[in-house]
Amino acid sequence: MSLFVMGTSSHVGKSITVAAICRCLLMRGIPVAPFKSQNMSLNSFVTPDGGEIGMAQAMQASAAGVHPHTDMNPVLLKPKGDCVSQVVLNGRPYKDVPITEYYRETPFLLQKALESFARLADEYGQVVVEGAGGAAELNLYDRDIANILLARALKIPVILVADIERGGVFAQVYGTLALLPDDIRQLVRGIIINKFRGDPAIFATGVSRIEELCGIPVLGVVPYFSLPLPSEDSLSLGDKRLPESGVRIAVVRLPRIANFTDFELLEQYASVEYIQPGTSLDGYDCIIIPGTKNTVDDLLTLRQTEMDREIIRARESGVPVIGICGGYQMLGKTLIDAGYESAAGTYEGLGLLDCTTCFASYDKTTTQVTRNARPVPPILSSMGRVTGYEIHMGKTGTGSCREALEGDGLVSSDGLVFGTYMHGIFQNPNAANALLSYLHTKKGLLFEPIPDASCDPYVSLAAVFEEHVDMDRIVRILNEKPAVTTIRE
Repeated sequence: MSLFVMGTSSHVGKSITVAAICRCLLMRGIPVAPFKSQNMSLNSFVTPDGGEIGMAQAMQASAAGVHPHTDMNPVLLKPKGDCVSQVVLNGRPYKDVPITEYYRETPFLLQKALESFARLADEYGQVVVEGAGGAAELNLYDRDIANILLARALKIPVILVADIERGGVFAQVYGTLALLPDDIRQLVRGIIINKFRGDPAIFATGVSRIEELCGIPVLGVVPYFSLPLPSEDSLSLGDKRLPESGVRIAVVRLPRIANFTDFELLEQYASVEYIQPGTSLDGYDCIIIPGTKNTVDDLLTLRQTEMDREIIRARESGVPVIGICGGYQMLGKTLIDAGYESAAGTYEGLGLLDCTTCFASYDKTTTQVTRNARPVPPILSSMGRVTGYEIHMGKTGTGSCREALEGDGLVSSDGLVFGTYMHGIFQNPNAANALLSYLHTKKGLLFEPIPDASCDPYVSLAAVFEEHVDMDRIVRILNEKPAVTTIRE
């Protein structure tokens, strides 16, 4: 049997709840796979077979102890701006569409999603499904392949997740249940309250009141916690907290920033600040230009806000400048677009690396990679072997600069500017250590290297849910037929 995790809104903790349930099931010897029919996110991951899925589903696959697969997220929407998104279908670029045109494909995309679900169910037996956004979006009911239409087709038990930190949790839960179509409401078997701060005993009467009003059990009240898990989308940027550190790293918050999970290991050991284009870079020890869904348009934003001048000025003062994927492309001299990234034309890059990038087709490179960093001091020479993945359009032709990694990227003659197509490079402790050690030493600060092996965060995640959620009941729900529930007036 399977289980559907829906939310009262976006960012209530659905992804983490699915991951936690998957790990709890795995620890009980129950095989399971995660599934999200439609995800909208610029944080994505490459599967072993070269397909692209949402980062959250890759994270959930890790929690479930299985390899990520494109069936776990058959439809991925990657916003490009102006109400246009790239549709990634079964791991491959399908087309760029405005939202009105996308909804015309609802029957086709729903069928593709159901086919993926069926394959996962056949292989693993149990599938934990994640919905998208809020479940009770009335205007989307006729085309909601991530919640209503999917639940109607699957007819599996539903758990509703709410976020008490946002306030109004009674209205969240009661209102969502009251607005759900009757056939979907009857599938709801339990409620989980997320992000509770303080003594949960204080909310005991709240739990009773929710159960009385809704006729549905509250399966748990999960406390607010922090674990080093990948962020799903840009909503998570607002949750970032700066540790106390003598080293400050600026990540340019491009309008279409993608895969900022690249820097989440660095965030644990340095003050990593996501700064808006146009912000002064004075006082930062390192500048990172991250990945982006639209390299050309975000490059133009750097020009318009004069952030390009800030980056060049930082470089001239000896501050390291690093570009990842689209950021690497921006560091070059020229970008030539045949109309696949943005408006056709030739665009001047930042000129910090001798290379030219051409966008000559809709093809996208998606692959997992392992490479050795070139022995170029003072940073790359300490990295060694690194693993990650590539997700990009365009091909970059190199000039006089040396390679940064074997078969990838470029580095300046002094080693302080380099670019790479490898996402996840700084998730490697040795790469993070190479950068942070240099930055600390330059400021005369001590740095204790990040250990190569760290504890499995999913074990800690499961422990939180085992303590605060009735996991035994959730296991029973997996195999029970949903009962009819009634919302009291």
